[in-house]
Amino acid sequence: MKNPTDKPLTERELDRLEALLDSFGDEAMTLEMVDGFFAALICGPDEVPPHEWLLAVLGKDVAQAKEKDAENTLQLLIRHWNTIADDLDVTLHKDAVYLPVLSLDEKDGIAHANEWAEGFMAGIEMRRESWGELFDDDEHAESLLPVLMLYHEDDPDPELRTDPEAFEDRDTLIQEMIAGLTYIYRYFDARRKENALRDAPAPMQRKSEKIGRNEPCPCGSGRKYKQCCGASAATIH
Repeated sequence: MKNPTDKPLTERELDRLEALLDSFGDEAMTLEMVDGFFAALICGPDEVPPHEWLLAVLGKDVAQAKEKDAENTLQLLIRHWNTIADDLDVTLHKDAVYLPVLSLDEKDGIAHANEWAEGFMAGIEMRRESWGELFDDDEHAESLLPVLMLYHEDDPDPELRTDPEAFEDRDTLIQEMIAGLTYIYRYFDARRKENALRDAPAPMQRKSEKIGRNEPCPCGSGRKYKQCCGASAATIH
């Protein structure tokens, strides 16, 4: 039976999560931003635990939130995280992609994906040093280009703002962003596995010395270990 935390959110649950996020105030991320943020954290080489990313998602007002709302929000967030992680993991073995959650603009009905890119860049910033490898890789850094273009589309700095002509075919740019996401996930796969092994808890070591069966029992009875406490030890055949 599938674990409930592994089930993708339904449309109704996504709407619920969006409403909960909105209730945390202006500092909280939108649903689209969360999707991009999680995608970056999952794609990157370093594990980022929930206690670290939760404050970035919900903002400082999380402390004043109702306990029930905070608990429901966390449960929905973790399920959505698991969905993204599962779908990206499939791309290692199959010709598949993760389809991001993008909101349609109320005015023109178009998915602009700017907030998704903003969330993705926020995820990179949580482990900026680790992402430097990809940014400095002249051959593979172009996988980040669609995200950077969307992120800088309305940049306050005119010099950083993306050329408007790049968005004449926004749908194609978003498709390139999705393809780039798969590429980035594959790019860091080996590093993620190395780091996971490095950070795994060390196996428990036996601290006491092995007692010979003919040695005095450590309980102080004066009898041999095999005739005292060792007599109840299980024998492996």
